[in-house]
Amino acid sequence: MVALVVNRLANRISFPPLRFIPTEYRPHIWVRILPALENVLYGANLSNILSAHKHAILDILAWLPYGIMHFGAPAVCSAIIFVFSAPGTTPVFARAFGWMSILGVSIQLIFPCTPPWYENENGLVPAAYGMHGSPAGLARVDAIFGIDLYTTNFTNAPLPFGAFPSLHAANAVLEALFMSHCFPQFKFFFAAYAGWVWWATMYLSHHYAIDLVTGGLIASAFYYYCRARWLPQRQADKLTRWEYDYVEVGDRHKVQDEETGRYFSLGFIDHHRSNSSDGWTVASSSSSGTLSPTTSEASTPGIMDLTGDGQTWGGHIPPRDVDLSEVVISR
Repeated sequence: MVALVVNRLANRISFPPLRFIPTEYRPHIWVRILPALENVLYGANLSNILSAHKHAILDILAWLPYGIMHFGAPAVCSAIIFVFSAPGTTPVFARAFGWMSILGVSIQLIFPCTPPWYENENGLVPAAYGMHGSPAGLARVDAIFGIDLYTTNFTNAPLPFGAFPSLHAANAVLEALFMSHCFPQFKFFFAAYAGWVWWATMYLSHHYAIDLVTGGLIASAFYYYCRARWLPQRQADKLTRWEYDYVEVGDRHKVQDEETGRYFSLGFIDHHRSNSSDGWTVASSSSSGTLSPTTSEASTPGIMDLTGDGQTWGGHIPPRDVDLSEVVISR
């Protein structure tokens, strides 16, 4: 829900003031650059190819993800992640979603580009501020239902030339990545949903393929950056957030033990000795000689204990020397 609110606020705050900015101070509207990039990168205009064959069934299949599910998916994903994922996952998703939306809207304002429907209706003639938008393929959906769901709204859109990047594509990719992190067994389903949204945007003539790729890259960058620094790690044996006793955050500070295949935090490797038996010997500082890795969860870097109400306690408190276990290496 927070992600959805932030996304809507980014649009509400950014678009209305545009009418008060004199035209001479606004950026140039790019008409030819996206079709040119489309032909250079893919050898054809994929949007025109996908929208060439129209049918009422295809219109409905494209309308569902583009005109309905796109607006409700952030709230649904947030609710599911909150209940069935590690504590702290939902705030990371919401912040990534919000900042990604702000970046996407900012690019659209600074680098306005015409969508495929403009080329289909006007060719490559220069565009101007004050021109009306178009519902494009969504007008057929209005005709099917006999009501005005999209025609008026898209015709009077405050930013009809915000094609690049596609936030429909970015939202779908970010949702698919976070949901795949929380539920890896369904990752192909989430990828299929993102692909469905991508197809719908091109079939309805609202975006070029380059818009989708750029939006997907932006979403991927936000996800992987957040996963490395702040995203709580999933524990396969936990079903709901209330079953977690502790939360491991991020995956930047881990190295793999080549002999055992286990992962240790970089801060865990502290001492080096050369007068012990062969192999890796992990021992407690208070009980040297123990060959099993006897580390305490409270002293392991990157682990946060949870209080009774599911909140993290202590954060990343630097461990003391007496809390660190020893790693004895000998050859």
